Amino acid sequence: SMVAIPLAFYILMYLFGYTIEDARDGGWVGERSPSVPVSDLLRLVNFHQVRWDLAKDLISTWAGMVFVVSFSSCLDVAAISMDMGESLDTNNELMTVGISNFVSGLAGGFTGSYIFSQTIFTYRTNCRSRWIGVIVAFTFILVVISPVNFLEVTPLFFLGSTLIFIGFDLMFEWIVEVRHKLLLSEYLVLLATFVAVQFLGINAGIGLGIITAILDFVLATANVSSIARVSRRSLAMWRPQERGILEATAYNPDRAQILTLEVRGAIFFGSSMKALGNILDESGINASTEEKKEIVMTNSPLPHHSRISRHSPSLSPSSFRERRDQRKEGNKLDATIKLAVQRVPPRFLVLDLSSVTNVDASAARGCFLQLAKMCANRNVVVCAAAANSHITWLLKTHETAHDFDLHGPEDGHSQIDQLKDKIILFNDLNEALYFCEATLLAETTSMKWHKDLSPAPGHLTISLSNAFTNFLGLEEKSAAALVEYERHGRSFHTETMYTSGQTIFSPGTTSDGFFVVLSGTVAVLLDDRFGGSQTLISGGGVQKLQRPNMNMFEAGQISRVLSVGSIFGFVDYILQRPRSFQVVAGAKNALVAKVSREGLNELKKETPELERIVDKVLLLCSVVELAAGQNNW
Repeated sequence: SMVAIPLAFYILMYLFGYTIEDARDGGWVGERSPSVPVSDLLRLVNFHQVRWDLAKDLISTWAGMVFVVSFSSCLDVAAISMDMGESLDTNNELMTVGISNFVSGLAGGFTGSYIFSQTIFTYRTNCRSRWIGVIVAFTFILVVISPVNFLEVTPLFFLGSTLIFIGFDLMFEWIVEVRHKLLLSEYLVLLATFVAVQFLGINAGIGLGIITAILDFVLATANVSSIARVSRRSLAMWRPQERGILEATAYNPDRAQILTLEVRGAIFFGSSMKALGNILDESGINASTEEKKEIVMTNSPLPHHSRISRHSPSLSPSSFRERRDQRKEGNKLDATIKLAVQRVPPRFLVLDLSSVTNVDASAARGCFLQLAKMCANRNVVVCAAAANSHITWLLKTHETAHDFDLHGPEDGHSQIDQLKDKIILFNDLNEALYFCEATLLAETTSMKWHKDLSPAPGHLTISLSNAFTNFLGLEEKSAAALVEYERHGRSFHTETMYTSGQTIFSPGTTSDGFFVVLSGTVAVLLDDRFGGSQTLISGGGVQKLQRPNMNMFEAGQISRVLSVGSIFGFVDYILQRPRSFQVVAGAKNALVAKVSREGLNELKKETPELERIVDKVLLLCSVVELAAGQNNW
């Protein structure tokens, strides 16, 4: 049809006896213009007549054009990718546009972006060959070197109708049909940008569209952060009577004394109020009227002096508006914690911050500091685990949280008294839960924190048989059979002492056995990158970040810290696949036993009945990990 319409025009004009001049007089084709030789293109640029002193005045225009072309090119790439249903390399496409514009500028041409309509047109006509680009380029070259002005012989209505058709088709597709593929907020951003471009122009319209998209992103991000109650236990190997006390008190489903909440997303000025309300709701804390006022004041966007003067009543219109806004915020907080009165606050509140991407200063004070104060008034200890270094630095800088030394000489109670009104920071969730369990056992029994209780990670050395009996619950008869087997010089395991930070195994290595921690701790890392400290830039300059007890690796890389009696590496061993993670010795030296596949094979050959014992050990490992709610290592 693209060729048939111009051809039909000339056939009808011939049949009715009209000439090309008649058509030109009627406005059907373009006006005649003198031929321009190609050599004239080289004379368009005369550097002697350039006003170089005006170049500085064009910098803003140049920067605006770079932004518009870059932004429109990104939109074109995204639109073409969506229409094709295939992923495109955006960086490679932008490089192509940049190189083309550079060459065009050197040749005296104009800058531009994609020929979006032509790309979509050729794709929808099932043209998949690269020859289409060669033909288009060759045609453009012919147009330039040809002495004939093609507008003199081409029907103008055909060009106009083609552009209108393409424009209408694209507008219908991206304004009407696309509404089923976008969220309501995204569709409103699209409409706002379209309307703004029509009334304000391309630059101002795109600018307003970007601002609208930023606001939509802030609102969407504020709703992404979530608070969820999770069931977790520490990986500490408690004695049977201690485990029974914990299950009856700490993890009683009717009135749990240790509550673990998993926090996800970003906590910032737009979501801190909601996050605090959700935490209070889950923990059963009902805020008093004074606490609500303080929360609203802390999270208020009003200037600091207006918050200080809240005790001096004013009759000005601004003061009425201020109090009205505060009442609205207080009502919102009431709505988020309306169910809190139905629950009893726990003794320990543990926040898992491993999935929190960012916390800003307003959230540090408006959410976490207020939470710590409210919990302190109710004798609730708040612990935060697995926060990255940036979040840790921010909480400590705003005097919201303090580190806790689990290996220190002081017991848990004395450190809690020193950290009153503050959140206690731990390197990982396992340490936080161990602290809560040990402190709760000390409070509910006559045992002392570090003397009568099962020792903290790093304070104990055990044998392999003790690990199987005391920690996994293997029958003493079965464990004795394993010990008896090794007494005759036929060992099925080896023991190795690893220094702090030394790698036990790395990802991709052969899974030729599983491991048992006999003393110290080991850390499961997310990757193999080491970086004992990081830096961030604050308003006061460069700040160096360093987590306590983590001199060999960054705490944000740690997925789990495993203590005495823990067994790891058995999942890869059972599945006979390469190691999928890295394990290093913890803050102190670690004695680790390795039960090798070769040793177990020899054991099974000589004493087949011991095969059942080994299989039971591996089964008990999985049961213990599942009961703790942790990942199997």
